[in-house]
Amino acid sequence: QVQVVESGGGLVQAGGSLTLSCTASGLTIDNYAMGWFRQAPGKEREGVSCIKWSGTSTHYADSVKGRFTISKDNDKNTLYLQMNSLKPEDTAMYYCASGTKWRSTGWSAEDFRYWGQGTQVTVSS
Repeated sequence: QVQVVESGGGLVQAGGSLTLSCTASGLTIDNYAMGWFRQAPGKEREGVSCIKWSGTSTHYADSVKGRFTISKDNDKNTLYLQMNSLKPEDTAMYYCASGTKWRSTGWSAEDFRYWGQGTQVTVSS
C-alpha cells in the first residue's frame, strides 16, 4: 500500500522559514516524480514545485521562485520543501504527491497519482 505523509507545517511570521517533509512508503521516490501542491481556503489547488525522479529537473511556480527549494533524499525516501521569506499569501494546506509522468515545461495535478493528507502552513503578517 502506497502512502505519502507530510509533516513540518506550522505557524510562522512573515519573513520566516519552514521546511516541509514528505515521507513515502510503498514506493521508491527515485522512480517517481514528486511534487508539492497547496490549496488555500476558497481557492483552487495550485502546483508549488515538483522534481523529476532523477532529481535532475525541477519546476517552480512563479510565486515561489527564489524563495522555495525542493529537494529529496532517496536514501530516506523523503521529499523536502524549504520555504524561505514566507508571505501571508503562502498560507495554505500543502500536499505532497507522487506520479510517473514528467513534462518538460510545467506540470499538472493530473500527472500525480498518490497524495498525502496535507500539512497546514500559516503565515502571519
